Amino acid sequence: MDRSSRSGSRTSVPLVAVAVAAAAALALTGCSSGHGGKKAEQAQANAAAGKADTPRMTVALVTHQAPGDTFWDTVRKGAEAAAAKDNIKLVYSADPNAGNQANLVQNAVDQKVDGIAVTLAKPDALKSVLGKAERADIPVVGLNSGLADWKRLGLLEFFGQDESVAGEAFGDKLNTTGAKKVVCVVHEQGNIGLTQRCDGLKKTFKGTTETLYVNGTDMPSVRATVTAKLKQDTSIDTVVTLGAPFAATAVQSVGDAGSKAKVATFDLNKDLVKAVRDGSIEFAVDQQPYLQGYLAVDALWLYKYNGNYSGGGVAPVLTGPAFVDRSNVGKVAGFAAKGTR
Repeated sequence: MDRSSRSGSRTSVPLVAVAVAAAAALALTGCSSGHGGKKAEQAQANAAAGKADTPRMTVALVTHQAPGDTFWDTVRKGAEAAAAKDNIKLVYSADPNAGNQANLVQNAVDQKVDGIAVTLAKPDALKSVLGKAERADIPVVGLNSGLADWKRLGLLEFFGQDESVAGEAFGDKLNTTGAKKVVCVVHEQGNIGLTQRCDGLKKTFKGTTETLYVNGTDMPSVRATVTAKLKQDTSIDTVVTLGAPFAATAVQSVGDAGSKAKVATFDLNKDLVKAVRDGSIEFAVDQQPYLQGYLAVDALWLYKYNGNYSGGGVAPVLTGPAFVDRSNVGKVAGFAAKGTR
């Protein structure tokens, strides 16, 4: 897609974002609780809130969330925060099946939304429907999954983590823990981002790595499969999971198997923060899902009302990786307790 032609079609849009910011600044400097009465107080409160007064727009956020995966609750909270600020009606939908996710994007196109934010866990399955969004002149941004494919599929921007780089950093981190044999637990077969995490880990980890596929939609099955693997191969000293809920289950599997293996994971939630603090989880990689949701929705508002697109349509905006372990977990614990980290 020619991004210059797409952005050029909106160059006549007034600089509303600048006007909003200027108005907020004037309200803050020109009003105080001691002057101007009730109207001044209300104006000051509105300015502090920083809510846009632009016409209401509708944004569809379509992800590949599986039922029970709490990671996406954090993404959604970030998206909702941006929507509230930008006077956006946010319509959230999700399905881990790529064909069903494509249908959800099609629904958004049919409803003529003002913008779409989408994850690209299985990018080729969404190629056709994203083309329909482009022909309908609906701007689309990517988040979380699809860093290698967002430009090829014609998206304006991408917000997320380079999963290969994150995997490589994870492997380097494991080298410092003394790990020798790792099993990388993939909870969704065919998800390109999860594959990149394990592949990146294998690239830098100096020990031996095996991949174990589990059914991430059935947590009892995940627990049983990991337990069986640990019983079968007692030389495994580290279990690596690719999502926070699976890390907690892996800890149970270690206990069930009578193993001494450690558990480390990608992604974070409030329960995992507690586990890092008490030592049952070695460390986690935080890709800041709240930020991904927030930036994706806010980007669509900025594009519509000020013609902006982050990275100039060429470079992604990276939100991770960052490691959380016992040395720094206290810094994020309060935010995690609110469900925003």
